Amino acid sequence: MIWVALLIVLMGIAAWPFAVDARKPAHAAELRPLGQVAQLSQARTWYRWSGPTRGPVVVLIHGLTTPSPVFDDLGAELVKTGARTLVYDLYGRGLSDAVLGPQNAAFFLRQLDDLLRDQVPDGPLTLVGYSMGAQIAAIYAAQHPQRVTRLVLLAPAGMYLTLQPFWRRARDLPVLGDWMARAFGARALRQVAASGTRMGQVQTDQLDRRGYLPAVLSSLRGLLGTTQESVHRSLATQGLPVLAIWGGQDGTIPQTAPGRLAQWNRNATQEVIVEADHGLPWRHADRVAELMRRHAADLPV
Repeated sequence: MIWVALLIVLMGIAAWPFAVDARKPAHAAELRPLGQVAQLSQARTWYRWSGPTRGPVVVLIHGLTTPSPVFDDLGAELVKTGARTLVYDLYGRGLSDAVLGPQNAAFFLRQLDDLLRDQVPDGPLTLVGYSMGAQIAAIYAAQHPQRVTRLVLLAPAGMYLTLQPFWRRARDLPVLGDWMARAFGARALRQVAASGTRMGQVQTDQLDRRGYLPAVLSSLRGLLGTTQESVHRSLATQGLPVLAIWGGQDGTIPQTAPGRLAQWNRNATQEVIVEADHGLPWRHADRVAELMRRHAADLPV
């Protein structure tokens, strides 16, 4: 009987974090009523347009843990220049549905391609990707050079990534890592959230939605587990204008990453905001927008 009772206790411990995640609401409590939802091939995706209806289209792709509000400030700066911006939430973040399956390059490219077919079926695009979103943007640009006229990478992943020891262990441990992510992932993410700020609140709000922690883990095992040498070498061969902006105090993307990008794509323009950390699009939106304007002005018409 003792062994039966012990087995029941262990099964309860094993099932507990999965049951807790299943009882969470489908989306974060924070609402953005001005956006819309598109029913795409995998699931529903939340998106929002801003700016003039006939302005040049700029699509902004967020990163691993912070959904589309990370671009609120940068998007506003770009709209001032006459751009028409499109932001959306990746699956499992913000107000987009959580989707089962490995979150690898094909997974994210399918969502982006579906959304563009639905919202921007033709015409040129500028792609702006932040951190993991920069990986998505770079792969899409390499595969669709006829659509993308310029690529802007903000603190791009795909070269190196510094992870908390907790998330490194969860990523590398099959099955047990899934349990760890659901049981203790929220605490680990709270430790690195930008506490006391609007974006910090957005980050922690995500912890209350179903499927968010599994999505983070799946992305770490999938897209973020890959390097992008072939992608950036392809972009160099195609001659696509690329602007990479880095934070001089970034603790997430190591300072050796710009050198690696330079090896892969010598044609890429690289800028460093010396005092910036990883929060480029929201802590330094004005500087990022200015560098983007300067880069655009330098391009041939």
